[in-house]
Amino acid sequence: MIYDVHRYSCRYGTLHQHLALYGELGRAAQERHLGTPVIFATGETGDLESYTHIWAYEDMADRQRRRAAMWADPDWKAFLKVSFEAGYVVSRHNYVLRAVESP
Repeated sequence: MIYDVHRYSCRYGTLHQHLALYGELGRAAQERHLGTPVIFATGETGDLESYTHIWAYEDMADRQRRRAAMWADPDWKAFLKVSFEAGYVVSRHNYVLRAVESP
């Protein structure tokens, strides 16, 4: 099992607008291909204009296949276009974690 962690930071004061846009145009398309995220959360401390979502996959091949399908989805592409034009997101960080069987 691997976990795909995505963290986004938004311009000051725009987090809620971005999340509303994502909820309206992006989330259904994303979940159609990736399933339900393990977690979708906003920060309570530190960067308060940020949010994180984590997706679980069987392995890197599963991740690659499912994300390729998402990126080919016209609804996802439409969301990305509107999101980019809105300019709410200023940075994003992504990394993949591998589950450890035993410490």
